[in-house]
Parts: sequence; structure tokens; C-alpha cells
Amino acid sequence: MKVLIVDDEVIIRTGLSTVIRWEDHGYTILAPAASAEEALARIPEERPEIIFTDIRMTGKSGLDMASEVKKEFPETEVIVISGFDDFVYAQQALREGVTDYLLKTSPPDEILRAAAHAKNRIEQRRLKDRMGKEQMKVLNRSFLRRLLASAASPDEAAALELWSRYPQLRLTAGQDVLRIWMISVAEVGDQMSTVVEDKLYSAIGENLAEQLPGEWLHWAGSLLFLVREEAGHTGWHRVQSALRRAEDMLGCRIFAACGSPAKDTDELKGALETAVQASSYVWLLSEEPIVRYEDIKDRKGLRIVCTMEEEAALASLLKSGDRDGLRRGITDILTRVKGDSEATPSSVQAYLQSLLVAGYRWLERAAQSIGYPNPLPYREESDRGKLASHPEQVLLRHCEVIMEQYSRMFSGTSSVQRAISYIHEHLDQSLSLAQVAKHVHMNPNYFSEMFKRETGQNYIEFVTQAKMRRAMTMLSETPAKISEVANQIGYEDIKYFNRLFKKFTGQTPSEFRGKS
Repeated sequence: MKVLIVDDEVIIRTGLSTVIRWEDHGYTILAPAASAEEALARIPEERPEIIFTDIRMTGKSGLDMASEVKKEFPETEVIVISGFDDFVYAQQALREGVTDYLLKTSPPDEILRAAAHAKNRIEQRRLKDRMGKEQMKVLNRSFLRRLLASAASPDEAAALELWSRYPQLRLTAGQDVLRIWMISVAEVGDQMSTVVEDKLYSAIGENLAEQLPGEWLHWAGSLLFLVREEAGHTGWHRVQSALRRAEDMLGCRIFAACGSPAKDTDELKGALETAVQASSYVWLLSEEPIVRYEDIKDRKGLRIVCTMEEEAALASLLKSGDRDGLRRGITDILTRVKGDSEATPSSVQAYLQSLLVAGYRWLERAAQSIGYPNPLPYREESDRGKLASHPEQVLLRHCEVIMEQYSRMFSGTSSVQRAISYIHEHLDQSLSLAQVAKHVHMNPNYFSEMFKRETGQNYIEFVTQAKMRRAMTMLSETPAKISEVANQIGYEDIKYFNRLFKKFTGQTPSEFRGKS
């Protein structure tokens, strides 16, 4: 706390400045002033919190100076230290806002006590003021949150209250707009506690509010920043500069997304919705520090169902047992998804979900092929939303579960069961008995005998029935053409496929699809 001593007697002002060890008691002593005029010239720049002054000095008196100081800087504590023990002087000093009256004969400890009382009064006022401001901030933010969360557009009264609480956001028609920014810190949720995360977002919000005419709120696990910008100007360069300064100061990496501009309060709802929509691109456009709604609003989305070739590639990864290879494969899939200029978070989620469904169906078919009971089902609800924001984590977790169960299923299986699984995985090919026997390292004749013994069917009957069941599934669950279905189970001759299908089901493929 800074202390200024004002006295026209050099011995007094020097003595008070040097005899008392101000620094030892938590004070910073400024160079003493030789007159009230000198002090008044220096106070606006040096801003002392406590002033000790004589009354009678050449030029203006200490009381005249006290009166002027209290008008301009009412929080300053002024203590008179005079050579006159006069009640009239003391009365006048109190009228001019002086908070204590000492004699120059007072010992150092009495002067220090007066300074301590003044310091305590200053700190109490500051604490009270700070608490009042914090309480007002809480009330203002509560109002702003209700305003933005409301389904209805703000009425005139709400708009006036917004300008009253946040004058920095007041719009001048045709000159300003409001824009909402959604701000998040890269991977913050996986690296720190919620309390530390909230403190970090608060620090970012305060930092931005110091640099720009805006206000911030904690919002759905990230930071909402409402800022006033010039109409017809993107304004995002200013925000970007402020965000970069915040990054440098706080040592974190920030992703920010902004919505469409609001020309008035009744457009705030749309500004919020578009900001949230732009912020959902945090994974897709993670290499970009800033995403604007204008940049992504026309995206149409990528295809939402994986192809049979992609299913087969995933199955190959899953049955390999190679976890590193699985990670590389998932990285390749996500790199391709990110590279699609039409990709949207919802289409990414749907596409990746189709991949997971395909993986679990593959696991189910593999289990059925060897009579393994109750393979793990895919529980879509547990990952809703996460596939678009943390796809690598979700995909890897599920695929590792599938890979582990597949490995467990086949760790104690017989050669015939492994052969059956191999057949199901290659129904699109015309596998001979000799090829399958070679895969399980058995003599073809011995394999044929063992196969018939364990399955109750000869090899050809089993493969044909497996192909027909696969065809039934495809006809009932996909829009694939009948010729495409035939090709997918290894039949190039469509007429031959039709005869086999009717023999197996009693219906032609077209009749079966029409009734399913």
C-alpha cells in the first residue's frame, strides 16, 4: 500500500520518510512532497492510498489539499500530522474528509497505528466493493443465461434490462451486431478435474472480457462468449487475436466457433443455435483454431452407411488380433472421414455407428458359426454423441472388445469350428473343400469326414445353406439388387442362384423380398 508524506519542512518530511521502517510493515513509501500543489500534481499518476499531510504550508493548506483529493479520489485516506493541538483544526479536518489527526510529536508506533487503521479501512471497503461486484456479476450472468436459454425471443423489457446490465453490449442500429462464440480447450475434459477445468474457462472468459466488449458464461462444458462487433465486419480477427493472447497467457490450446450475427436481441436465439452447431465441428475441424457457421452451413454430410468392402476390411482387422494394426486401421478410417469436405458431425456419427454395428454383426455371425452362446451386443446409447466428438476413443474401445471376444471364442475351438468361421467370412468366394482343409492344416479326406461328423452335413450342403442364409439377410435388410446379392455370396450366374434360393426357401428372391 503506497504512502505519501506532504510537508513544507524538509526535516519533517524527510524524518517521517526515513525514521519509520515503512517497508517492514507492508507499505511502499513514495518520495515526499514539499507542498500541497506538488502533491496534487503527482497524485493522479502515483495514486497513493494513504497521505500524511501538514496543515499549514506555503501555498495551499493541507486541508485544502485534502478537500480536493477526496473529491477526485474518495477512497484515499488522508491523515493530518500537525504541530497544532487545536480542536478547531481537528473539526475542520474532519469536515474535509480527514480520517485521523496526529501531532508531529507523536511517536513512530502511534503513526504506524494510524496508518494500520487507514489500511484496514481501505481493505474493508475494497472487500465490500469486491463482494458487491461479485454478487452483481452472479445476478447479471444468471439473467443472461435465462435470456439465452429461453425458447422465446426477448421482449423489449428484457432487451432494455440486457443493455442496463451490460452497457458494453448495447447495439447502435446499423452499426453493431452481437455474436456468440463457443470456446473449448483441446482435450481438457480428459486431462483435468471439473473444478480445474471451470477455473481455466473462467480465466479465459475474464481475459477475453478485458480485451473485448463482451461477457462470458460457463455453458454445457465449455465457454460461451457474447461480444459486440462492428456490423458488416467479420470481427473474428479481433477475437482470434484475443484468443491467441489468452492461449499464450494461460498455456493452453483453444478451439473457438462462432454463430451467425444478431442484429438485435430477437436474433440471439439463432446466434446461439448456429454457434452450437459450429462448435460441434471440434473434432472434424480440430486443425482449425476458429470455425465460423458461415464456413460449414452448406455441408451436406457424408454417406451414413459403410460399404460391404469396408465391412470386410474391418472384419479383417478384427480377426487379425493385431492391436497396433487395429489402431492404424482406425486412424486411416478417421483420416479419410476428416478429409471429406462434406462431412458433418451427425453424418460422421451415423457412418461410424454403421461400422460398429457391422463389427458386432460380424462377431455374432462368427459366434453362430461355432455355436458360441451370447456374443456381446452393441449398446448404441452409451456412445450417443461421443462418436462425433471422440471417435478414435469410442471406435478403438469397441473394436478391442470385439477383437478380444473373437480371440476368446476361437482359442479353444476345434479345427472344424475354425473352418466354419472361415467359410462364413468368405461366402463371397467359391471355396473348395481342399482350400478350407488347407486353411485348418488338415488332409482333405480326413477333414471331409470330420466335418460331416461334427455338422451332420457334407461340405457342399453346409456351404450352400450358409450362402442362402446370408442372401436372406441381405434381401431383407439391404436395398441391394438381386444380382448384387448373388455376387456377394459367390454366384455369378443369377439363374443358378435363383434356382438354389427357391429350392432352399420355397420362394424366388423377389418373392422373398416382397414378403419380408
